[in-house]
Amino acid sequence: MSAVLVVHGGAWAIPDELAKASVDGVKTAAREGFSVLKRGGSAVDAVEVAVRALEDNTVFDAGHGAVLNKDGEVELDAIIMDGRTLATGAVSSVKNIANPVSLARAVMEKTSHVMLTSQGANLFAESIGISTVPTETLVTEYERREWEKHKNYMTGVIEDFNTQWAHDTVGAVALDSAGNVACATSTGGIRNKMVGRVGDSPVIGCGGYADNLSGAVSCTGHGESILKVTLARLILSKIEQGKSVTEASQMSLQHMGDRVKGAGGAIVVSPSGHWAATFTTERMAWAAVEQDVLWYGLDPHERLKEQLPQ
Repeated sequence: MSAVLVVHGGAWAIPDELAKASVDGVKTAAREGFSVLKRGGSAVDAVEVAVRALEDNTVFDAGHGAVLNKDGEVELDAIIMDGRTLATGAVSSVKNIANPVSLARAVMEKTSHVMLTSQGANLFAESIGISTVPTETLVTEYERREWEKHKNYMTGVIEDFNTQWAHDTVGAVALDSAGNVACATSTGGIRNKMVGRVGDSPVIGCGGYADNLSGAVSCTGHGESILKVTLARLILSKIEQGKSVTEASQMSLQHMGDRVKGAGGAIVVSPSGHWAATFTTERMAWAAVEQDVLWYGLDPHERLKEQLPQ
């Protein structure tokens, strides 16, 4: 089985000044995640490593670089899922955790639950020795300025979403050499969101889903719209009906646009190794590695490639 890893850095109107850093960021994360697969590591290990790389990169809205809620606080959401067993872990509205995807994995592996939220998730993190970091270390100067600029000027969320406000959830999907798939998604949410707002990212079947029988998906975009159509599961259901990964993604994103006027994107990998990176927003930074070839793109229909060193 040929291993595959795909990552995204969020589907939104990425401004030109962030374009190169966004593409460089997803390429780096894809290489790091794929190196795990190349060493014979599991799909779950690979998506965690890839998403941690994106969380540590201040260009993206996850972990370091997360956006601020109405009160100027960082609240983070993440999910990870193992397609072999359907084991899942998720956290929502957690504060001061640099890598929420790893906390989500701890929920999956060390508890009998799927999701922990807010204070409970932070208490669990403390109980297993995951250290917290001061909010200031997660917030960039750019984000602080943007938050100050917009906090007294709230338009509708959909309108915000179609501007160049940061909405760059990150995610990864992988197929390992044993034929198992996995997904992970992580986000800081929407700038100026209400305290306690949870989007699609940590919700199973919405922000992500993985099942060895059909594939793995990580979604990005307008969270409330993705929640309403359970986008990740919708894509996999179309694959189960015989659609290709690209068709399934396109049809599902089109349905979301038609039904609830929401835009977004998704990365998908099938159990046979077919993959897709699809979006209906202006741009989505994505990268994929298969057989030592790195594919990447930002604009619609863009599909560039480079050979990785052997």
